[in-house]
Amino acid sequence: MKPILTISGITYLIILLTTSISSAQVVADANVSANIVTQVSISRIVDMTFGEIKGTTIAGTVVLTPAETRIATGGVQLVPGKAETATFTIDGQGSYTYSVTLPSYTMATAAGNTHIIVDNFKSLPAETGSLSDPLTLNVGATLNVAPDQPTGHYTSATPFDVIINYN
Repeated sequence: MKPILTISGITYLIILLTTSISSAQVVADANVSANIVTQVSISRIVDMTFGEIKGTTIAGTVVLTPAETRIATGGVQLVPGKAETATFTIDGQGSYTYSVTLPSYTMATAAGNTHIIVDNFKSLPAETGSLSDPLTLNVGATLNVAPDQPTGHYTSATPFDVIINYN
């Protein structure tokens, strides 16, 4: 009879432990929600052009500010004419903040595989801001003209990227 009591006692303890563990549980619940916002978008309106310039035996630069002002340094001379910043339209969720990532540089090539470097990209408005309505973004940069830079029409083989993200 002792073995029956021992088995009965063990069974009773297991039921007792299981019952006390089960009754120690508590439950909480939570809801799930999501807010899908308007995707941020960017569209190119105008390509960047530094206009016509004249190089010399002295290296120099042409700075095209985001406000569309051309400034020559070194041996570069500006020829009167039209220069334009790259212009983009940014759109997205109203009142959200955004950031702009500009390239570090790009290269333009003329016939004969001659290269010229464009760097120091800047934007107006600044590289961070808040969206309220579709926004116009102007991007300027610096054209680096080598001494005796060969004449020609220089253009980028691939467009440069301007990246927009929500903060």
